[in-house]
Amino acid sequence: MEKKKIHFDHMKSWIWIFVLFLSLIFILVVFFELFEFENPKLNKRISAIGFFLQLVYFSKMFWYKNYVQWNKKGAIVRVNSWISKSLNFDQIKKTELIQNTLIITKNNGEIVTFDLNEIKETDTQKLNEIIVKNTIANNVLRN
Repeated sequence: MEKKKIHFDHMKSWIWIFVLFLSLIFILVVFFELFEFENPKLNKRISAIGFFLQLVYFSKMFWYKNYVQWNKKGAIVRVNSWISKSLNFDQIKKTELIQNTLIITKNNGEIVTFDLNEIKETDTQKLNEIIVKNTIANNVLRN
């Protein structure tokens, strides 16, 4: 059986930041009526484009079965499930990768596990590296 890939989305992508920014501009232009158009339907269309761009941006997580989105503060991990788990890097105490199972222990004692049996080995390693690297960086910044 072929192993599945994880789609990784680092939230520093300038394309997606531009899409979100453009959508906000469209919505605000219509909301505050900054420009007066001859065709009143144009306002509705510009507003609809703005909201559609936001829909596209915020629906990215549902395009892939296995998805990881992260920045320097935390990550949203969805692997083999429709439910995602949110991780704050500054709350992670320990991370272990044992036999294709990623075990994350938080500072409050809560344990979060991810079954990575059906996931490619390279993606498993990359997920672990992202969590470990950002956890270490946040722990260094706190001390």
